[in-house]
Amino acid sequence: MRESGEPPVFLAKMDAVYDVLSRICIFLAGTALVVMTVIFAWLVFGRYVLNDTPTWAEQVSLLLIMVISFLGAAAGVNHNTHLSVNIFRSIVPDWMRTIFVVVTDLSMLVFGGMMFWFGMELTQFKWNSLIPLIQVPEGLRSLPLTICGLLVFLFSAGHLIRLCLGRDQREDTVE
Repeated sequence: MRESGEPPVFLAKMDAVYDVLSRICIFLAGTALVVMTVIFAWLVFGRYVLNDTPTWAEQVSLLLIMVISFLGAAAGVNHNTHLSVNIFRSIVPDWMRTIFVVVTDLSMLVFGGMMFWFGMELTQFKWNSLIPLIQVPEGLRSLPLTICGLLVFLFSAGHLIRLCLGRDQREDTVE
């Protein structure tokens, strides 16, 4: 399936929105990584220089790890840089590769939908409990999972739409 001419207007708008969402995910994940680095520097300084370990650092870092991993994964799905095993797609004929890509995208769509649905239930269930030492809702731990699920669902749907319209530009590489 080769692209010809200008993309449909809705596809261009969808890609623009997805690009903004991916950039937001990458920005938030990167910011969380920087903040976590600063927190660990403070943790080490407090523990070994001041002899007074900040007790909140571990809990905040665990929250930041959720943001880093899940939002980074969602952006990776959109940009087709997420961890994948594509050796099988690379060694089969093009028509079979397309089948593998569709099955993969459909699987990711279902998986993202389930992550969103069950992540939302978990977030709601845990929202009224507080995380010890930092006194914020426990549901914040699963909120990145929920957001990631929604984004994986949307990004996978976008991949399928592009594939159906002959505008899929993803390439598999063997590394």
